[in-house]
Amino acid sequence: MPTFVDGPVRVSVPATSANLGPGYDTLGLALSLRDELEAEVLPDGLVVDVAGAGADAVPRDESHLVVRSMRAAFALMGEQPPGLRLSCRNVIPHARGLGSSSAAIVAGVVLARALVAGGQLLASDDALFELAADLEGHPDNVAPAFYGGFVISGREDGRWYAVRAGVDPRVTAVVYVPPTGVETVVARGLLPGSVPHADAAANSGRAALLVAALTGQPEHLLAATRDWLHQDQREPAMPETLALVRRLRSHGVPAVVSGAGPTVLAFGTTDTAPLTQRCPDGWACHDLAIEPSGAVLLT
Repeated sequence: MPTFVDGPVRVSVPATSANLGPGYDTLGLALSLRDELEAEVLPDGLVVDVAGAGADAVPRDESHLVVRSMRAAFALMGEQPPGLRLSCRNVIPHARGLGSSSAAIVAGVVLARALVAGGQLLASDDALFELAADLEGHPDNVAPAFYGGFVISGREDGRWYAVRAGVDPRVTAVVYVPPTGVETVVARGLLPGSVPHADAAANSGRAALLVAALTGQPEHLLAATRDWLHQDQREPAMPETLALVRRLRSHGVPAVVSGAGPTVLAFGTTDTAPLTQRCPDGWACHDLAIEPSGAVLLT
């Protein structure tokens, strides 16, 4: 039977951007915006404190996504603690396509394992990633949130997989975050049930090119980020987002919808002009690095 550690444990988890244009539900990047969370076992009860992004909207009870994820990880390890205190300091914007839900899930499972003495023996990294992807339902944000960097992920023979690839050090990123969000379920609901074979083939080719562009040939990023499967289809839910993507691309900037949107992610290189100069009025724009580390326990 597991025993619990004394005192709090802390974790930092990165924002993520999935799809990256043609890599729908497959490609994801960790970005240098990070939430920090702290948890400890209590004799009884549940205390949830949230500050920062989403603080006015998320619940403070067992339905909180981090708490639910912690409960699932404790169940995996065979024991629930008598009580919990959770403190969240959120930087990742909610409902903006930057992986806030995946960050919450990954934080929850990592915190739970850290609170159990010998947790690494009871739940391996592979087991925690599998659990996190099960909770999210798809791995493209969960994988970079857990492992960091650029990750190709998917499902094969009933199991989730995640393969990291290096990112060319010349590649930079900017996110353009609009003032209002779009729920992922709404954005996904706009996608058709089937697509023409020619579109699927074109998207496959660009996704393969995108891996080559990010890992060593960034001069191909504009062509590599062309999408046929999901971005234009989501325009009714985020017309300003698609207008910005098209405007940036018309000026040679490799811009895509980040995840399910409505944030726009644009790639640059260390020798291109600062992309934040193109920030629309009312939007928040951030120069970000590709974050090499996923969830990290803090001392």
